[in-house]
Amino acid sequence: MITSNPRRAGRAEEVVLVDEGDRELGPAGKLAAHEAGGSLHRAFSVFVFDAGGRLLLQRRAEGKYHFGGLWTNTCCGHPRPGETVEAAAGRRLFEEMGLSLELTPVTSFVYEASDPESGLTEREYDHVLRGLYDDRVGVPDPDPAEVSDWAWISREELSRYLAENPGTFTPWFPLAVAQLYGEGI
Repeated sequence: MITSNPRRAGRAEEVVLVDEGDRELGPAGKLAAHEAGGSLHRAFSVFVFDAGGRLLLQRRAEGKYHFGGLWTNTCCGHPRPGETVEAAAGRRLFEEMGLSLELTPVTSFVYEASDPESGLTEREYDHVLRGLYDDRVGVPDPDPAEVSDWAWISREELSRYLAENPGTFTPWFPLAVAQLYGEGI
C-alpha cells in the first residue's frame, strides 16, 4: 500500500503545485512542497457523515510526517499529477479508512499552517468533499500507519470540543469545518 508518509513510501510521492486560482504549475516532491515555508499545492479534505448527521473523525497516527496525533476530518491528502481531486479523495479514503463511498465536492479554500515539531508547512489549495456513510459499505477499517483512532461526533459535540480543546485538532480542520458548516459551528 502506498502511504501518505514520504519517509515510508516505496517511491517519492509527488503533489501538484498550483497558483491562487488552483491553476496547475507543475509537480513537486511531496516533502519538498512542505519544506522551507511550503509551496502552494492542491489538497483535499474529506468529511464523511452518517444518516444521523454525525461526522467521522480520525486521529492521525503519531508517526505521520507532520501534525501526528491530532484529530481531524475523515481523511485528507493530495492528488498526484494527472489525478483528479475526486479520484484522489476516493483513493485516500480507502487507503486511510478502508471505506469506498461516493464523494461530492462542496467548496475550496487556501490556508497555511506550520508544524513546529516537524518544521514542515502546509500551504494548500484545499478542496472539501463530503460523503454519506451507509453501513452496507462496512465499518471503518483504518490503516494503523495512518490513523490511530476514530470516532463519530455530532455537530454539537464537535462545536464544544473545538472550543474547549482547539490544540487537539489539525490546524486546517476548523477552517474546513467553517467552510462546510458556515461560521455557525
